[in-house]
Order: sequence, then structure tokens, then C-alpha cells
Amino acid sequence: MDAAVLKTLDEVARDEPSRQAYIDRAVASEQCFVALNHSDLVAYAVLSYQFYQNGWVDMLYVARASRRRGIGIALLAHLEQNCITPKLFASTNQSNRPMRALLEKAGFQSSGVIHNLDVGDPELVYYKPLHRDAV
Repeated sequence: MDAAVLKTLDEVARDEPSRQAYIDRAVASEQCFVALNHSDLVAYAVLSYQFYQNGWVDMLYVARASRRRGIGIALLAHLEQNCITPKLFASTNQSNRPMRALLEKAGFQSSGVIHNLDVGDPELVYYKPLHRDAV
């Protein structure tokens, strides 16, 4: 996938150089997965293994016009299928109710809280056992 296309999809990346650099790194490291509706890019996700060598949903972004259509849960399922570890983790801000609901719908369980990343908005960590042996 072309990183430039992802940067136009992602509203945050349009104005934030650090997010643009993040997308460049994710694409270059081949950790980025995309969702298409016909031939239109509608979402992307990044799966990494830097969280204690476990699978980690590093990013899940669905274009505003495509939200609440099952794309996010389908992309999470794709990450689960491609994850090479028996555990998959994700996180989101406490204030991000749609992402919390998506993770819970996908079978993720609450796993902890990280304070002080965003002032007054704790990061909630989620976990999903994948019931497979680590590779």
C-alpha cells in the first residue's frame, strides 16, 4: 500500500507530521493492513509485536464516512488471523467509546489502565487470547 494514500485517508495525518512519519514506518515495515470497499480505501490497521513480543493493534483507523458498517470488526478479525502470537492486545483512550465498544464486540477483555499518557483521559488496555501456539 502506498503511504501517501493512507495519509490522505487519515484525517489526523493530514495535519500531523508525526502521524505521517508513523504511517511511513508502518508501511515500510509491512505491518500495515488495509480495507477496501470495492476499490476504495476505507480503513487501515497496524499490527506490531513490540508490546512484550505480543501482537498489538498499534492503529485502527476507519474513514469517517465508512464507520459503523462492520469494517472495523472485519479488520480486527483480519489482524487476529495474521497475528503470530497467542495473545493480541490493543488500547484506546477511556473517552473513545466507539473503539471501546468495537473491541468489546470483537471479544477483547479489559486488561489494565495506563495513566498519564493523555492528561485526564486514561488509556485502557484490552487483551484477546487467540488460542494458538506462538511461532
